Amino acid sequence: MEMERKEKCGVAGVVLPAGHAAPLLYYALMALQHRGQESAGIVVHDAGATRAHRGMGLVENVFSPEVLARLTGSRGIGHVRYSTTGGSVIENAQPVLVSSAFGDISLGHNGDIANSRELRESLQAKGWAFLSTTDSEVAVRMLANALAETKDPVRAIRRTMGEWTGSYSLALMIGDTVYAVRDPLGIKPLCYGELPGGGFVAASESVALDILGATFVRDLAPGEILEIGTAGVKSHAPAASKEKAHCQFEYVYFARADSVIDGRHVYDVRMRLGEILAKEAPVSADIVTAVPDSGRTHALGFAQAAGIPFAEGLMKNRYVHRTFIMPGQEHRQVGVKLKLNAVPSVVKGKRVVLVDDSIVRGTTMRRIVQMLRDAGAREVHVRIGSPPIKSPCYLGIDMPTREELVASSKSIPEIAAMIGADSLAYLSEKGLVEAIGIQKRDLCLGCLTGEYPVKIPGEKVRGPQELPA
Repeated sequence: MEMERKEKCGVAGVVLPAGHAAPLLYYALMALQHRGQESAGIVVHDAGATRAHRGMGLVENVFSPEVLARLTGSRGIGHVRYSTTGGSVIENAQPVLVSSAFGDISLGHNGDIANSRELRESLQAKGWAFLSTTDSEVAVRMLANALAETKDPVRAIRRTMGEWTGSYSLALMIGDTVYAVRDPLGIKPLCYGELPGGGFVAASESVALDILGATFVRDLAPGEILEIGTAGVKSHAPAASKEKAHCQFEYVYFARADSVIDGRHVYDVRMRLGEILAKEAPVSADIVTAVPDSGRTHALGFAQAAGIPFAEGLMKNRYVHRTFIMPGQEHRQVGVKLKLNAVPSVVKGKRVVLVDDSIVRGTTMRRIVQMLRDAGAREVHVRIGSPPIKSPCYLGIDMPTREELVASSKSIPEIAAMIGADSLAYLSEKGLVEAIGIQKRDLCLGCLTGEYPVKIPGEKVRGPQELPA
């Protein structure tokens, strides 16, 4: 990964026939920590009482054994967050919890409701007040209002889904029932499984099921509402739709490589990305190395297809989760070296192929290329396992504005000169689609093409579509 991008977020829900769900939610959130490091939260339900704990920071720092012991209840939901809509403050931590005439409602949200500002302004004009700046609070308050009118949770969820434009996978708890909800285009991933000894778990990625020893059942269908109780799982499927828009960046970068999303092993997709890249952009070199950890699997695929040895030319400090952004070139350089350092004995005198998943601004890649040269690399050829990112994301990825995206204003040769590489090549759009194994019309490629699967003010829509109600 050429720069740290923020993905909103990771969700999980657990229902047990007996016992406490909080410890299982804790482990599920630990498995999803890569999806959000700003805040974490768990809400549980027990004998008519709802208990919650949220905090800023990593899961292991937010939840102590004492805190988990107080979160008694056999069902609950959890959330890890990076901010895309709403700032990084405790008021915006999730799950969001509100009281209603129908009982307590809690919601954890992964994605971005693109029309949340318009919805918020409309509701404020009617006298509604909000405690946070997140689209998730808008969603849960709309849901509570619909629930008061319909008296039916599934109808209320379906009604509010019809008013949202954007991406969302939700872990919901209404009273003592947990619901898992996937947006009508299936932009964000969501799956569920059966726990050993009874019970169920739903989560953003299958790795959360693995850590709990759960048996993977399936991914939720786009637009599906899954009602999870101690008696079992009931599916409320949407009306049939031909439209899908799975986020391509889940496969390229965001999901853990050991996850399975919509029937595809992420590791295998990334290997294939690297293999196709090697065929599309061959280069004479001595070693292939990766920007760890995001580029490793791409680099392994590249090396295997190119017949060039793979070597660990860069080492990552895995004890540095986040670094302060400090002024001045010297401090910025130190910030990069805190996370990455070159191995001179590996790269000295070598022609190096440096593989990563993407380039966003280009500033970090420039420092990494220079780091390899300072360690003695004779040549540095950069290869990127996705097409150039030219447009911002409005659907859950904290991408910079169009002006900050280097590929939106510079050609590939200009970017190569900027980062100081001897050569630069990106994977083609065709190669990306082939590697993922999902038809182009069923992928969201908005950040690559500037055409989005939903209506975004000022942007192009990829084509007319009718979303299921």
